[in-house]
Amino acid sequence: MVRAGSASVTAGPTLAVVAREAGVSVPTASKVVNGREDVAPETRRRVTEVLDRLGYVRRPRFDAARAPGLVDLVLPSLESSWSGAVLHGVEAAAYEAGLEVVVSAGPARSPGARPERDWLDKLTARGSSGVLVDLAELSPSQYAWLDHHRIPYVLIDPAHEPPAGVVSVGAANWQGGVSATEHLLGLGHERIAVMAGHRRTMADGARVAGYRSALASAGVRHRAEYVRHAGHDETTARLRTHELLDLPEPPTAVFVCSDRMAFGVYAALAERELRVPDDVSVVGFDDLPEARWVTPALTTVRQPLAEMAATALRLLVRMMRGDSPEGTRTELSTRLVQRASTAPPANRPAST
Repeated sequence: MVRAGSASVTAGPTLAVVAREAGVSVPTASKVVNGREDVAPETRRRVTEVLDRLGYVRRPRFDAARAPGLVDLVLPSLESSWSGAVLHGVEAAAYEAGLEVVVSAGPARSPGARPERDWLDKLTARGSSGVLVDLAELSPSQYAWLDHHRIPYVLIDPAHEPPAGVVSVGAANWQGGVSATEHLLGLGHERIAVMAGHRRTMADGARVAGYRSALASAGVRHRAEYVRHAGHDETTARLRTHELLDLPEPPTAVFVCSDRMAFGVYAALAERELRVPDDVSVVGFDDLPEARWVTPALTTVRQPLAEMAATALRLLVRMMRGDSPEGTRTELSTRLVQRASTAPPANRPAST
């Protein structure tokens, strides 16, 4: 069962409020609450005094016998088919586990953006027993808040490397980059560009690394001018594609690190009166529903979004019951889905 989040109500001071009142950091306040020894006596006294004065109550651990349980799913937006796939996976796994899910979604933002600060207060007000965070990066104080309140959490496809010990679920991005590039190499392409999203995110870095590894294994020279970044934005991808087409030796194929950017590549090629795949082959990444709807249908690397989300929910349930996952990072395999957007390179002049 999925239901919309309710309005926030006051449920006592948060650890951030206590830290601010005591003039210390959130991690320091958390150490005091959890009985850590590595805190100066005067600091401990000051924090304890504020805890007592504000009536701070430490949250107990999740009681597995309680039913139904409630978990929060934090999404960057509800407007994308990506979020729809994640929500579908979480909802199905939550139904099997007898859990209810509250969906918290803010305005669309780039991967790595941080959730709004008030979602933690709403979490407390609802009495949620666990949290799934998709495509977002928590701040140090948010991590500390969740740890202090003993609320287990799992990250789905985090933008950056999580802190040590944080559990996350993602896809085999490096292997996906390899398979996409090997597919194009197998068709005879050597002038293969890559359209990445962001320069410093985990997924994009791994996909570009896979692309480079496949080129090296095939003995094909890597060209720095063939690497472009478009921030997973369709319009920017269109502009970057025009830049590639203006090169003295434009690529005959483009590996695009997300389907959404691939649609921007399609638009730029159409503006140049170039055909996919007759003139330029295109491979995407994600296998969103739209990949089947565009013309020609997009060859892409399937990222198992619903399965990733369901896996994250199952890991969260184990953590809510007090179990520790075997590892902190779970990766699900990717696979190439061949459709109509790739073909052997055309015999045409190098410049356009």
